Amino acid sequence: MIWIDTIIQGILLGGLYALFAAGLSLVFGIMRLVNLAHGDLIILGAYIILISVTVLGLNPFFAILIAAPLMFALGWALQKLVLNRTLGEDILPPLLVTFGLSVVIQNGLLEGFSADSQRISAGALETASISVGPISMGVLPLLTFGSAILVIVVLNHIFYRTAIGRAFRATSDDAVTASLMGIKPERVFATATGLAMVVAAIAALYLGVRANFDPSIGPARLIYAFEAVIIGGLGSLWGTLLGGVIIGVAQTVGAAINPEWQILAGHVAFLVVLLIRPRGLFPRGN
Repeated sequence: MIWIDTIIQGILLGGLYALFAAGLSLVFGIMRLVNLAHGDLIILGAYIILISVTVLGLNPFFAILIAAPLMFALGWALQKLVLNRTLGEDILPPLLVTFGLSVVIQNGLLEGFSADSQRISAGALETASISVGPISMGVLPLLTFGSAILVIVVLNHIFYRTAIGRAFRATSDDAVTASLMGIKPERVFATATGLAMVVAAIAALYLGVRANFDPSIGPARLIYAFEAVIIGGLGSLWGTLLGGVIIGVAQTVGAAINPEWQILAGHVAFLVVLLIRPRGLFPRGN
C-alpha cells in the first residue's frame, strides 16, 4: 500500500511540474524559442502574489487575479519590445538574451527581497487532506493537479478552437506566409508569451503555497520544466503533463528508496526516456 501512496503522491507532484512546463511548451511550440528566464519569471510571479497577500491582505487564490494580468502584461511587453528582435534562424540570440534576463531578475529580486526564503500562507488549506480508503491525499496537491489539467484543456481549446489559436498555428507553421494573410506575427508572439506568463503565475501560486522559495531557485524550476517538455515531446501540451507526472513519480519513488535519491531519480527518468524516445513521447508533427 505504501508504494501505491508513493505513486499517487508522485502523480500529484507531476501536476506542479506540468504547470512549470506548460508555458514553456506553448512558447516553444509557437515560435521555437527556449526562454531560459522562464523559471525566474515563475519566481517573480510568486513574489507578486506574496506582496498581494502580505500588503493587501488577500487570499492567495484572489491574489492570482492581480498577478495574472500583471504577468500577462510583462510577458507581452517582454516579447514585443525585446524577444521579437532576437528571433530568426540563429537560436543563439534569444538564448543569450533570456539568460541575461534570468540574471537580471534574480539579482533584482535579491536586492528587493533579500536571500531569505519566503512562503505564501494559505491557512488551513496547506494541511487539509482527504482520505480514499487507506490512502490520504492533500487537498492542495489535488488542486494543483486539477489546475494543471484545466490549464492544458484551456490552452488546447485556445490553440485549436479560437481565432487567436489559428493565428498561433499559422505563425508557427510559416510566419512569413501568415503575415501575407494579414496576421501580425509580432503581436501573435507577444500574446503567446503573455499567455505563457499567466500559466507561470498559476504555477507560482502553487509553488509559493507548497514550498519555500527565494530569488535563486528559478533555474531549478526551469530544469524541471524543460525536462517535462522534452519527455512529453516538444510542442505537445498533454505530453508535457505526462512528462511532469513521470518526473514526479520518479522523484517520490526515489525518495521512498533513499531520501537522497529524490532529485537524482527525476533526472535519471529523464535520461531513460531520452534513450528510448530521443524526440520525446509525443513529439508534435508525429
